[in-house]
Amino acid sequence: MQVPLPYEQPLFPLVDIGVNLTDRAFAEDVDTVLQRAMQAGLTGLLLTGTNGLVSETSLKLAESHPALLRATAGVHPHHASEWSASLAADIRGLLQHPLCVAVGETGLDFNRNFSTPTEQETAFEAQLGLAVESGKPLFIHERDAGQRMLEILRHWRDDLSGAVVHCFTGDKTSLFGYLDLDLYIGLTGWVCDERRGTHLWPLVSSIPEQRLLIESDAPWLLPRNLRPKPKKGRNEPAFLPWVLVQLAQLRSVEPLQLAQQTSQNACKLFHLPDDLLEIKTP
Repeated sequence: MQVPLPYEQPLFPLVDIGVNLTDRAFAEDVDTVLQRAMQAGLTGLLLTGTNGLVSETSLKLAESHPALLRATAGVHPHHASEWSASLAADIRGLLQHPLCVAVGETGLDFNRNFSTPTEQETAFEAQLGLAVESGKPLFIHERDAGQRMLEILRHWRDDLSGAVVHCFTGDKTSLFGYLDLDLYIGLTGWVCDERRGTHLWPLVSSIPEQRLLIESDAPWLLPRNLRPKPKKGRNEPAFLPWVLVQLAQLRSVEPLQLAQQTSQNACKLFHLPDDLLEIKTP
């Protein structure tokens, strides 16, 4: 499949800070997906850990492509009911690996409550402790829990090395609260969705350039501005340039400038090597 791009060729490096590459949607063609990502100019991808098994599997995949991939390790709020002393020990062990660059995906999701709010807060506080212990940043998930999230983070912020609110879809109050805590903001194809993402459009320009990150969250959140659209509707990292172009338009900057800045930001937050800022040949 030819990678569709919103410009003639990739002229700049682009780091995708959140991709679920161990999801079953990629079970048959991971290597091809990675090749297409590099063809589109991506130079680094962070694989998201959402529970013990996914965190371990993501790290093993990163080990097989260490020049391109890194991983996170943590427990998503949907899986917070699984938190235990043994799981905490497993996550602590994964965080010691040099290719594991962040704690998470962790946080609060009061939208679906697949785990109870109490279970979520318990698991989140425990992972905050692991972030302080390891010195690694947080990869945060938050849905309909902005006020409580801010309350918890204010207590911990001085001891954290850094954090990103992944796939931000909240309101102005939440955004400014996170920025006041000097957090990074991760944006996805949600901003390309004219049905539910338009509330983000006036907020995008309020994010300081040094605090903006970009991510695909593949296989989900296929950019709705993508042309042509894939037949199966699966998102993949190769389509991240379409999110980049949408964000560049909303911020009135050139895509090149935005790609360079967001990639530099990713390298700073996650302590990634400088060679991720160089275009790689597939």
